[in-house]
Amino acid sequence: MHLPMSDPAALGFDPERLARIPTFLEQHYLAPGLLPHAAVLVGRGDEIAHLSFQGQARAGQPLREDAIFRIASMSKPITSIAFLQLVEEGKVELADPVTTVVPEWRSLGVFVSGGDTLPFATRPPRTIMRMVDLLRHTAGFTYGFQERTSVDAAYRAQGLERFDRVDLEGLIAALAALPLEFDPGTAWNYSVATDVLGAIIQRIEDKPLDQVLAERIFGPLDMVDTSFQVPADKLARMPDCYALHPDTGTQIFDAGATSAWAQPPKLLSGGGGLASTLADYHRFCRMLRGGGALEGARIIGRKSLALMAANHLPGGGDLTQHSISLFSESENAGTGFGLGFATTIDRAATMALGSEGDLFWDGVFSTSFLVDPVEDLIFLFMSQLMPANAYPVRRQLRAMMYAALR
Repeated sequence: MHLPMSDPAALGFDPERLARIPTFLEQHYLAPGLLPHAAVLVGRGDEIAHLSFQGQARAGQPLREDAIFRIASMSKPITSIAFLQLVEEGKVELADPVTTVVPEWRSLGVFVSGGDTLPFATRPPRTIMRMVDLLRHTAGFTYGFQERTSVDAAYRAQGLERFDRVDLEGLIAALAALPLEFDPGTAWNYSVATDVLGAIIQRIEDKPLDQVLAERIFGPLDMVDTSFQVPADKLARMPDCYALHPDTGTQIFDAGATSAWAQPPKLLSGGGGLASTLADYHRFCRMLRGGGALEGARIIGRKSLALMAANHLPGGGDLTQHSISLFSESENAGTGFGLGFATTIDRAATMALGSEGDLFWDGVFSTSFLVDPVEDLIFLFMSQLMPANAYPVRRQLRAMMYAALR
């Protein structure tokens, strides 16, 4: 899908300042070999003011406009939107106990002690886990890669975040035998909660998650290259993905030519399993910017999206106050969390250019999106390097975008 450009000046940008972006990336990230490639989109309204594709997708192959990226946690807002569609249709409510759809979890306990070679000791939770807790990551779950507690060690041991170990029903069963890290609704912890949402969507709709997302979101938005599996006839468009290791440096994590995303995943991970293009995700962002609709396709109601965009952390605090771990896909200070993505609640606390009330989230392979309703901006960045916080490139690029506004 071709992305047409508009005159940056007509959209309220200083063209010379926007042109700093590719120069900056080349000098500071691509030439030194810190990033393999980079795609950047800056939009205002439905139009595009800046678009650049730099670096090599694979050895000797320049990054193209139709590249298909592993978007990791940028899958989460998509799955969250699908769940809110079910809320709009009266099939589920945000305040419903999760056990109304997942009765296997009626005996879930909160961690007290144990782990490794010792059995877990738990206590009954003091609060009920509700659907809203899954959307805002306050359910009590975790991710194995956090390497912080004996609970996340159990996640790692069972490979709960791997796409080839268990399916969504298997994930539900595995979590039934593991403790929660805290009482639901009392803290924030980045977790497999959005994968759980995917399992709940499957149960409510009685359809596989990939089919639900295709029918409800990808089809209506004409997101033709977004899926959990990259078809064989599109695999040549997938860049290599790298991982930065403290001891061994940068190594290929997933080669495009033999990508794991070419195989049907056992786990349809609504929290991190999708692949997409800059063009497709731009359409998703335009839908968010348009209050839930794009080109006549109403994906979600305007009021539902406003509810999702509000800060749902307890007491209206930020992630610094409520996160029990250091890991997040964003800076914690001044950042609230809604129903599927983050929002800035205190611009001064972030110490970054931007607007309060924006919507954003990132992915572990160095992908990022932001929708700013105040300035009517869309920002997209795509690369393929894990972890995403290896370098401050996303924050730097957003600053350059805002600095270019007239």
